[in-house]
Amino acid sequence: MQQQRSINFDPWLLFSVTAIIALGFIMVASASAPVAERLHVGMMHLAWHQAVYIGIGLCVAITITFIPISFLQKYGDVFLGLSVILLMIVLIPGVTRPINGSMRWLFIGPISVQPSELAKLALVFYIGSYMVRRSYQLQNTLQGFLIPMFVLAVIAFLLMLEPDFGAVVVIATTILGMLFLGGVRVKNFLILVPFLLCVLGFLAVSSSYRVQRFIAFRDPWADQFNSGYQLVQSLIAFGRGAWFGSGIGGSIQKLLYLPESHSDFIFAVLAEELGLVGVLCVLALYGLLVFRTMEIGRKAKNLGKEYGGNIAYGIGLLITLQTLINISVNVGLLPTKGLTLPLMSAGGSSMIAACISIGVLFRIDYENRVN
Repeated sequence: MQQQRSINFDPWLLFSVTAIIALGFIMVASASAPVAERLHVGMMHLAWHQAVYIGIGLCVAITITFIPISFLQKYGDVFLGLSVILLMIVLIPGVTRPINGSMRWLFIGPISVQPSELAKLALVFYIGSYMVRRSYQLQNTLQGFLIPMFVLAVIAFLLMLEPDFGAVVVIATTILGMLFLGGVRVKNFLILVPFLLCVLGFLAVSSSYRVQRFIAFRDPWADQFNSGYQLVQSLIAFGRGAWFGSGIGGSIQKLLYLPESHSDFIFAVLAEELGLVGVLCVLALYGLLVFRTMEIGRKAKNLGKEYGGNIAYGIGLLITLQTLINISVNVGLLPTKGLTLPLMSAGGSSMIAACISIGVLFRIDYENRVN
């Protein structure tokens, strides 16, 4: 009797990723049509752009599954150095141009690259490697803990010059979560975390537009046609969705009432068109994705593959935090932040970076199964 071949990938991870990307493309096609029409580029223009980025991202992800995780561990410092260089280049006047008051994109012909998306992953790869190389110092000395904090501070400083406060919050929380799961002494966190919270609080109120966002977040209806406009329109979309939504293509808010409806606020359009049932299904898909990611990390740790486990946890934290923040912004639980919904929102850099993360996860899972 022929022995049945074992599956060398996680089918539930594949299912959740495929479902999120497919649903995301449908929602981008629906939400971006009015924007594309206003730009006189054809109703499906932005959707086809997203399809191209999805194709590139999937090709990159598949390629990464053939690269040993040890390669990322060996060259983690190089990836981090390149990301720092890109973050510095984007700040050079004349090299790029501001969009909505921020210098976050590098333009290479018709292609735009957002270095902060790559910096998130590079920092996860570096910290995961550091946790393996300096395990004893990290767990037993304050100096071992302060070195990654210094690296994090450099990245955060460059991001704040863009400015990109949302990315700083996501990266800082992810790295602290990785270090905590890696066994760093609790007293080091008790020393650092209050200081870090004070710094983030100061940064949050140091800019007038961030203060205005916070005020609008507390009561968007008080200034519903100015600072609270975006959140009000998002909440209206959720209200119109009710239980089962208005159907694909049936959103009213996407008709240029809700800004960034195909990117930062695509979840609001999804809620309007698919209703509460659709929202719960999407939350379940993200929950499944994160659960399988953490399971892959746990299994890697149990097999003695510390680096694979570290970066799987880091990727899981990145996806979790960015998803929670984006959805919380959409429903009014957090002030407005320019963070996309992973694997779903329109945006080339975010889609490709997310696909890189998924490719790394599949490689870790493969090595868990065959080694």
